[in-house]
Amino acid sequence: MATSVKNNSLPPSLISNLNQVLLSRQQHTIDHQSTNSSSLPSHSRNVDEPDCSKPLLLITNCEGIDSPGLIFLVQALLSDARFTLHVCAPQSDKSVAGHSLTIRETVAVCSVEMSGATAFEVSGTPVDCVSLALSGALFSWSKPVLAISGINRGSSCGRNMFYSGAVAAAREALICGVPSLCLSFDWKKDVSGESDLKNAADLCLPLISAAVRDIERGKFPESCLLNIEIPSSPLANKGFKLTRQSLWRSPLSWKAVSANRHPAAGQYLSNQQSLGIKLAQLSRDASAAGAARRLNSHRKNVEIESVGIAGKFNGQQTVKKYFRLEQLLEKETEKADDNLDFKAVEDGYVAVTPLSLSSTDQSKIETEVSSWISAALGREQRS
Repeated sequence: MATSVKNNSLPPSLISNLNQVLLSRQQHTIDHQSTNSSSLPSHSRNVDEPDCSKPLLLITNCEGIDSPGLIFLVQALLSDARFTLHVCAPQSDKSVAGHSLTIRETVAVCSVEMSGATAFEVSGTPVDCVSLALSGALFSWSKPVLAISGINRGSSCGRNMFYSGAVAAAREALICGVPSLCLSFDWKKDVSGESDLKNAADLCLPLISAAVRDIERGKFPESCLLNIEIPSSPLANKGFKLTRQSLWRSPLSWKAVSANRHPAAGQYLSNQQSLGIKLAQLSRDASAAGAARRLNSHRKNVEIESVGIAGKFNGQQTVKKYFRLEQLLEKETEKADDNLDFKAVEDGYVAVTPLSLSSTDQSKIETEVSSWISAALGREQRS
Protein backbone atom coordinates (compact mmCIF):
# COMPACT_ATOMS: atom_id res chain seq x y z
CA MET A 1 0.00 0.00 0.00
CA ALA A 2 1.54 3.33 -1.08
CA THR A 3 0.48 6.89 -0.36
CA SER A 4 1.64 9.85 -2.40
CA VAL A 5 3.29 12.69 -0.45
CA LYS A 6 3.07 15.19 -3.31
CA ASN A 7 1.39 18.48 -2.26
CA ASN A 8 0.88 17.06 1.22
CA SER A 9 1.72 19.31 4.17
CA LEU A 10 2.16 16.38 6.60
CA PRO A 11 5.72 15.33 7.36
CA PRO A 12 6.87 12.32 5.35
CA SER A 13 7.86 10.45 8.53
CA LEU A 14 4.32 10.77 9.92
CA ILE A 15 2.81 9.54 6.66
CA SER A 16 5.15 6.56 6.71
CA ASN A 17 4.09 5.70 10.26
CA LEU A 18 0.38 5.92 9.30
CA ASN A 19 0.97 3.58 6.37
CA GLN A 20 2.62 1.05 8.68
CA VAL A 21 -0.34 1.18 11.10
CA LEU A 22 -2.83 0.67 8.25
CA LEU A 23 -0.86 -2.29 6.90
CA SER A 24 -0.65 -3.81 10.37
CA ARG A 25 -4.39 -3.51 10.93
CA GLN A 26 -5.15 -5.02 7.52
CA GLN A 27 -2.94 -8.05 8.28
CA HIS A 28 -4.56 -8.43 11.72
CA THR A 29 -8.02 -8.56 10.11
CA ILE A 30 -6.92 -11.24 7.65
CA ASP A 31 -5.36 -13.35 10.45
CA HIS A 32 -8.51 -12.98 12.59
CA GLN A 33 -10.77 -14.15 9.78
CA SER A 34 -8.51 -17.13 9.11
CA THR A 35 -8.52 -18.09 12.80
CA ASN A 36 -12.33 -17.93 13.00
CA SER A 37 -12.67 -20.11 9.90
CA SER A 38 -10.31 -22.77 11.26
CA SER A 39 -12.07 -22.79 14.64
CA LEU A 40 -15.45 -23.84 13.18
CA PRO A 41 -16.67 -27.26 14.34
CA SER A 42 -15.51 -30.01 12.02
CA HIS A 43 -19.07 -31.20 11.30
CA SER A 44 -20.04 -27.67 10.18
CA ARG A 45 -17.21 -27.55 7.67
CA ASN A 46 -18.08 -31.04 6.43
CA VAL A 47 -21.73 -30.14 5.82
CA ASP A 48 -20.85 -27.03 3.80
CA GLU A 49 -17.72 -28.33 2.10
CA PRO A 50 -17.98 -32.01 1.10
CA ASP A 51 -15.12 -33.73 -0.67
CA CYS A 52 -16.05 -32.98 -4.27
CA SER A 53 -13.42 -35.41 -5.58
CA LYS A 54 -15.59 -38.40 -4.57
CA PRO A 55 -19.21 -39.26 -5.45
CA LEU A 56 -21.58 -38.16 -2.70
CA LEU A 57 -24.02 -40.77 -1.31
CA LEU A 58 -26.99 -40.15 0.96
CA ILE A 59 -27.63 -42.98 3.43
CA THR A 60 -30.88 -43.46 5.35
CA ASN A 61 -32.99 -46.31 6.70
CA CYS A 62 -36.24 -47.05 8.53
CA GLU A 63 -34.98 -48.76 11.71
CA GLY A 64 -33.13 -45.80 13.22
CA ILE A 65 -29.66 -44.36 13.00
CA ASP A 66 -28.24 -46.79 15.59
CA SER A 67 -29.38 -49.93 13.76
CA PRO A 68 -26.58 -52.40 12.94
CA GLY A 69 -27.63 -52.69 9.30
CA LEU A 70 -27.01 -49.00 8.65
CA ILE A 71 -23.76 -49.01 10.61
CA PHE A 72 -22.37 -52.01 8.72
CA LEU A 73 -23.35 -50.43 5.38
CA VAL A 74 -21.59 -47.16 6.27
CA GLN A 75 -18.49 -49.04 7.40
CA ALA A 76 -18.39 -51.08 4.19
CA LEU A 77 -18.73 -47.97 2.01
CA LEU A 78 -16.05 -46.10 3.97
CA SER A 79 -13.66 -49.04 3.76
CA ASP A 80 -14.11 -48.92 -0.01
CA ALA A 81 -12.78 -45.32 0.16
CA ARG A 82 -14.49 -44.28 -3.09
CA PHE A 83 -17.38 -42.27 -1.67
CA THR A 84 -18.27 -39.30 0.49
CA LEU A 85 -21.11 -40.23 2.85
CA HIS A 86 -23.85 -38.15 4.39
CA VAL A 87 -26.26 -39.94 6.73
CA CYS A 88 -29.73 -38.69 7.62
CA ALA A 89 -31.82 -41.32 9.41
CA PRO A 90 -34.71 -41.56 11.90
CA GLN A 91 -34.01 -41.21 15.58
CA SER A 92 -36.06 -44.35 16.33
CA ASP A 93 -37.59 -47.33 14.55
CA LYS A 94 -40.05 -46.27 11.80
CA SER A 95 -40.18 -49.56 9.91
CA VAL A 96 -43.85 -49.42 8.92
CA ALA A 97 -44.19 -45.65 8.55
CA GLY A 98 -44.94 -45.98 4.84
CA HIS A 99 -44.71 -42.80 2.78
CA SER A 100 -45.75 -40.54 5.65
CA LEU A 101 -44.52 -36.98 6.21
CA THR A 102 -44.62 -34.93 9.40
CA ILE A 103 -46.87 -31.93 8.79
CA ARG A 104 -47.63 -29.02 11.14
CA GLU A 105 -45.28 -30.39 13.79
CA THR A 106 -41.68 -29.49 14.50
CA VAL A 107 -39.05 -32.06 13.53
CA ALA A 108 -35.91 -32.12 15.68
CA VAL A 109 -32.53 -32.79 14.05
CA CYS A 110 -29.37 -33.61 15.99
CA SER A 111 -25.83 -34.27 14.79
CA VAL A 112 -24.43 -37.73 15.50
CA GLU A 113 -20.83 -38.88 15.78
CA MET A 114 -20.17 -41.34 12.97
CA SER A 115 -16.53 -41.72 12.05
CA GLY A 116 -15.85 -40.87 8.41
CA ALA A 117 -19.37 -39.58 7.65
CA THR A 118 -21.49 -36.52 8.35
CA ALA A 119 -24.55 -37.83 10.19
CA PHE A 120 -27.83 -36.47 11.56
CA GLU A 121 -30.71 -38.13 13.36
CA VAL A 122 -34.24 -36.87 12.75
CA SER A 123 -37.28 -37.20 15.00
CA GLY A 124 -39.53 -37.78 11.97
CA THR A 125 -40.15 -40.54 9.42
CA PRO A 126 -37.77 -41.99 6.82
CA VAL A 127 -39.46 -39.83 4.17
CA ASP A 128 -38.90 -36.79 6.39
CA CYS A 129 -35.20 -37.65 6.49
CA VAL A 130 -34.83 -37.86 2.71
CA SER A 131 -37.03 -34.86 1.98
CA LEU A 132 -35.15 -32.72 4.50
CA ALA A 133 -31.72 -33.90 3.35
CA LEU A 134 -32.48 -33.08 -0.30
CA SER A 135 -34.25 -29.78 0.40
CA GLY A 136 -31.12 -27.72 0.99
CA ALA A 137 -32.36 -26.72 4.44
CA LEU A 138 -30.05 -29.15 6.29
CA PHE A 139 -27.15 -29.64 3.88
CA SER A 140 -25.91 -26.85 1.62
CA TRP A 141 -24.59 -29.17 -1.04
CA SER A 142 -25.88 -30.29 -4.40
CA LYS A 143 -27.93 -33.45 -4.74
CA PRO A 144 -26.09 -36.73 -4.13
CA VAL A 145 -25.29 -39.13 -6.92
CA LEU A 146 -27.22 -41.95 -5.22
CA ALA A 147 -29.51 -42.41 -2.21
CA ILE A 148 -29.47 -45.72 -0.34
CA SER A 149 -32.05 -46.87 2.22
CA GLY A 150 -30.77 -49.72 4.35
CA ILE A 151 -29.73 -52.18 5.34
CA ASN A 152 -33.12 -52.92 6.90
CA ARG A 153 -34.03 -56.12 8.72
CA GLY A 154 -37.17 -57.81 7.45
CA SER A 155 -38.85 -58.25 4.11
CA SER A 156 -39.95 -55.46 1.80
CA CYS A 157 -41.24 -57.94 -0.78
CA GLY A 158 -44.68 -57.91 -2.33
CA ARG A 159 -47.30 -55.69 -0.77
CA ASN A 160 -45.06 -55.10 2.21
CA MET A 161 -43.55 -52.37 0.01
CA PHE A 162 -46.62 -50.22 0.64
CA TYR A 163 -46.07 -50.32 4.41
CA SER A 164 -42.29 -50.16 4.32
CA GLY A 165 -40.62 -46.98 5.50
CA ALA A 166 -37.44 -48.25 3.85
CA VAL A 167 -38.95 -48.43 0.37
CA ALA A 168 -40.73 -45.11 0.95
CA ALA A 169 -37.41 -43.39 1.70
CA ALA A 170 -35.94 -44.64 -1.58
CA ARG A 171 -39.14 -43.66 -3.42
CA GLU A 172 -38.96 -40.12 -1.99
CA ALA A 173 -35.40 -39.77 -3.30
CA LEU A 174 -36.60 -40.86 -6.75
CA ILE A 175 -39.44 -38.33 -6.60
CA CYS A 176 -36.81 -35.66 -5.83
CA GLY A 177 -34.81 -36.72 -8.89
CA VAL A 178 -32.13 -38.81 -7.18
CA PRO A 179 -31.52 -42.45 -8.23
CA SER A 180 -32.02 -44.77 -5.28
CA LEU A 181 -31.63 -48.27 -3.88
CA CYS A 182 -33.49 -49.95 -1.03
CA LEU A 183 -31.56 -52.73 0.71
CA SER A 184 -33.41 -55.22 2.91
CA PHE A 185 -32.20 -58.39 4.59
CA ASP A 186 -34.41 -61.46 5.02
CA TRP A 187 -33.95 -61.63 8.78
CA LYS A 188 -34.85 -64.97 10.38
CA LYS A 189 -35.79 -64.81 14.06
CA ASP A 190 -33.53 -66.90 16.31
CA VAL A 191 -31.37 -67.74 13.28
CA SER A 192 -29.91 -64.56 11.80
CA GLY A 193 -27.18 -62.54 13.52
CA GLU A 194 -25.38 -59.24 13.10
CA SER A 195 -22.55 -60.96 11.22
CA ASP A 196 -25.10 -61.74 8.50
CA LEU A 197 -25.83 -58.02 8.17
CA LYS A 198 -22.12 -57.31 7.77
CA ASN A 199 -21.89 -59.96 5.05
CA ALA A 200 -24.96 -58.47 3.39
CA ALA A 201 -23.29 -55.05 3.31
CA ASP A 202 -20.16 -56.50 1.69
CA LEU A 203 -22.34 -58.36 -0.82
CA CYS A 204 -24.00 -55.12 -1.96
CA LEU A 205 -20.78 -53.17 -2.56
CA PRO A 206 -20.25 -54.30 -6.18
CA LEU A 207 -23.83 -53.38 -7.10
CA ILE A 208 -23.55 -49.97 -5.40
CA SER A 209 -20.23 -49.23 -7.11
CA ALA A 210 -21.65 -50.26 -10.49
CA ALA A 211 -24.72 -48.08 -9.92
CA VAL A 212 -22.65 -44.99 -9.06
CA ARG A 213 -20.35 -45.50 -12.04
CA ASP A 214 -23.20 -45.89 -14.51
CA ILE A 215 -25.21 -43.01 -13.04
CA GLU A 216 -22.24 -40.74 -13.73
CA ARG A 217 -22.02 -42.14 -17.26
CA GLY A 218 -25.75 -41.77 -17.88
CA LYS A 219 -26.26 -45.53 -18.27
CA PHE A 220 -28.25 -46.30 -15.13
CA PRO A 221 -31.95 -47.17 -15.65
CA GLU A 222 -34.04 -44.05 -15.18
CA SER A 223 -37.49 -43.56 -13.63
CA CYS A 224 -37.21 -46.43 -11.17
CA LEU A 225 -35.66 -47.43 -7.88
CA LEU A 226 -34.19 -50.86 -7.22
CA ASN A 227 -35.63 -52.78 -4.28
CA ILE A 228 -32.94 -55.30 -3.34
CA GLU A 229 -33.76 -58.22 -1.06
CA ILE A 230 -30.82 -60.15 0.39
CA PRO A 231 -31.36 -63.81 1.40
CA SER A 232 -30.88 -64.96 5.00
CA SER A 233 -27.53 -66.61 4.10
CA PRO A 234 -25.66 -63.87 2.21
CA LEU A 235 -22.44 -65.83 1.77
CA ALA A 236 -24.35 -68.74 0.18
CA ASN A 237 -26.35 -66.60 -2.24
CA LYS A 238 -26.90 -67.86 -5.78
CA GLY A 239 -26.39 -64.47 -7.42
CA PHE A 240 -28.48 -61.45 -8.38
CA LYS A 241 -31.82 -62.09 -10.02
CA LEU A 242 -34.26 -59.66 -11.64
CA THR A 243 -37.69 -60.21 -10.08
CA ARG A 244 -41.23 -58.86 -10.18
CA GLN A 245 -43.25 -57.57 -7.26
CA SER A 246 -45.47 -60.29 -5.85
CA LEU A 247 -48.85 -59.96 -4.12
CA TRP A 248 -47.53 -61.49 -0.90
CA ARG A 249 -47.60 -59.58 2.39
CA SER A 250 -46.99 -60.40 6.03
CA PRO A 251 -50.29 -61.38 7.70
CA LEU A 252 -51.58 -58.80 10.18
CA SER A 253 -53.18 -59.78 13.47
CA TRP A 254 -55.09 -57.33 15.72
CA LYS A 255 -55.55 -58.45 19.33
CA ALA A 256 -57.57 -56.81 22.09
CA VAL A 257 -55.46 -56.30 25.20
CA SER A 258 -55.94 -54.84 28.67
CA ALA A 259 -53.72 -52.11 30.06
CA ASN A 260 -54.06 -53.75 33.48
CA ARG A 261 -52.74 -57.06 32.21
CA HIS A 262 -50.13 -55.42 29.99
CA PRO A 263 -48.42 -52.70 32.06
CA ALA A 264 -46.12 -51.87 29.16
CA ALA A 265 -49.14 -50.93 27.06
CA GLY A 266 -50.46 -48.69 29.80
CA GLN A 267 -47.08 -47.04 30.23
CA TYR A 268 -46.83 -46.51 26.48
CA LEU A 269 -50.29 -44.96 26.34
CA SER A 270 -49.47 -42.77 29.33
CA ASN A 271 -46.35 -41.51 27.61
CA GLN A 272 -48.28 -40.85 24.42
CA GLN A 273 -50.95 -38.95 26.33
CA SER A 274 -48.32 -36.80 28.04
CA LEU A 275 -46.73 -36.08 24.69
CA GLY A 276 -50.12 -35.23 23.22
CA ILE A 277 -50.82 -32.76 26.01
CA LYS A 278 -47.49 -31.04 25.45
CA LEU A 279 -48.11 -30.78 21.71
CA ALA A 280 -51.59 -29.45 22.34
CA GLN A 281 -50.22 -26.76 24.61
CA LEU A 282 -47.72 -25.72 21.97
CA SER A 283 -49.77 -25.94 18.80
CA ARG A 284 -53.39 -25.21 19.76
CA ASP A 285 -55.14 -22.12 20.97
CA ALA A 286 -55.59 -21.95 24.72
CA SER A 287 -59.32 -21.65 24.32
CA ALA A 288 -59.59 -24.84 22.25
CA ALA A 289 -57.46 -26.75 24.74
CA GLY A 290 -59.55 -25.45 27.62
CA ALA A 291 -62.77 -26.46 25.89
CA ALA A 292 -61.43 -29.97 25.31
CA ARG A 293 -60.47 -30.34 28.96
CA ARG A 294 -63.88 -29.17 30.13
CA LEU A 295 -65.59 -31.63 27.81
CA ASN A 296 -63.46 -34.56 28.96
CA SER A 297 -63.95 -33.70 32.63
CA HIS A 298 -67.66 -34.53 32.28
CA ARG A 299 -67.06 -37.91 30.61
CA LYS A 300 -66.54 -41.21 32.34
CA ASN A 301 -64.03 -43.63 30.81
CA VAL A 302 -65.18 -47.23 30.50
CA GLU A 303 -62.46 -49.74 29.64
CA ILE A 304 -63.66 -52.65 27.51
CA GLU A 305 -61.47 -55.74 27.09
CA SER A 306 -63.69 -57.88 24.88
CA VAL A 307 -64.04 -57.51 21.14
CA GLY A 308 -67.74 -56.67 21.30
CA ILE A 309 -69.39 -53.99 23.41
CA ALA A 310 -72.25 -55.27 25.54
CA GLY A 311 -75.12 -52.92 26.31
CA LYS A 312 -75.55 -49.25 25.53
CA PHE A 313 -73.73 -46.29 26.97
CA ASN A 314 -75.07 -42.83 27.48
CA GLY A 315 -73.47 -39.69 26.08
CA GLN A 316 -71.53 -39.05 29.29
CA GLN A 317 -69.42 -42.20 28.86
CA THR A 318 -66.35 -42.69 26.64
CA VAL A 319 -65.62 -46.27 25.60
CA LYS A 320 -61.89 -46.95 25.68
CA LYS A 321 -60.39 -50.12 24.25
CA TYR A 322 -56.80 -51.28 23.73
CA PHE A 323 -55.52 -53.24 20.74
CA ARG A 324 -52.10 -54.40 19.62
CA LEU A 325 -51.11 -55.09 16.01
CA GLU A 326 -48.72 -57.95 15.34
CA GLN A 327 -47.09 -58.61 12.00
CA LEU A 328 -46.66 -62.33 11.43
CA LEU A 329 -43.74 -63.72 9.47
CA GLU A 330 -45.49 -66.50 7.58
CA LYS A 331 -44.57 -67.01 3.93
CA GLU A 332 -46.76 -68.46 1.20
CA THR A 333 -46.35 -72.21 0.91
CA GLU A 334 -48.09 -72.79 -2.41
CA LYS A 335 -46.06 -73.02 -5.61
CA ALA A 336 -45.20 -69.57 -6.92
CA ASP A 337 -43.52 -68.14 -10.00
CA ASP A 338 -39.74 -68.37 -9.62
CA ASN A 339 -39.40 -64.78 -10.85
CA LEU A 340 -41.43 -63.27 -8.01
CA ASP A 341 -39.45 -61.37 -5.36
CA PHE A 342 -40.22 -63.40 -2.24
CA LYS A 343 -39.77 -66.73 -4.09
CA ALA A 344 -36.34 -65.74 -5.42
CA VAL A 345 -35.21 -64.74 -1.91
CA GLU A 346 -36.49 -68.02 -0.46
CA ASP A 347 -34.52 -69.84 -3.17
CA GLY A 348 -31.30 -68.07 -2.12
CA TYR A 349 -31.04 -65.33 -4.76
CA VAL A 350 -30.52 -61.62 -4.23
CA ALA A 351 -33.80 -60.32 -5.63
CA VAL A 352 -33.62 -57.04 -7.58
CA THR A 353 -37.09 -55.60 -8.18
CA PRO A 354 -37.40 -52.35 -10.18
CA LEU A 355 -40.15 -50.09 -8.85
CA SER A 356 -41.42 -47.28 -11.03
CA LEU A 357 -43.45 -44.22 -10.11
CA SER A 358 -45.71 -45.13 -13.03
CA SER A 359 -47.01 -48.66 -13.58
CA THR A 360 -47.42 -48.06 -17.32
CA ASP A 361 -43.65 -48.27 -17.91
CA GLN A 362 -43.01 -51.40 -15.84
CA SER A 363 -42.34 -53.80 -18.72
CA LYS A 364 -39.89 -51.43 -20.39
CA ILE A 365 -38.13 -50.75 -17.10
CA GLU A 366 -37.74 -54.46 -16.33
CA THR A 367 -36.02 -54.95 -19.69
CA GLU A 368 -33.68 -52.01 -19.06
CA VAL A 369 -32.79 -53.17 -15.56
CA SER A 370 -32.18 -56.74 -16.73
CA SER A 371 -29.70 -55.51 -19.36
CA TRP A 372 -28.03 -53.18 -16.87
CA ILE A 373 -27.56 -55.88 -14.20
CA SER A 374 -25.93 -58.24 -16.69
CA ALA A 375 -23.58 -55.59 -18.05
CA ALA A 376 -22.78 -53.76 -14.81
CA LEU A 377 -22.05 -56.75 -12.61
CA GLY A 378 -20.15 -58.40 -15.43
CA ARG A 379 -17.80 -55.40 -15.64
CA GLU A 380 -17.51 -55.25 -11.85
CA GLN A 381 -16.45 -58.88 -11.63
CA ARG A 382 -13.85 -58.45 -14.40
CA SER A 383 -12.40 -55.33 -12.70
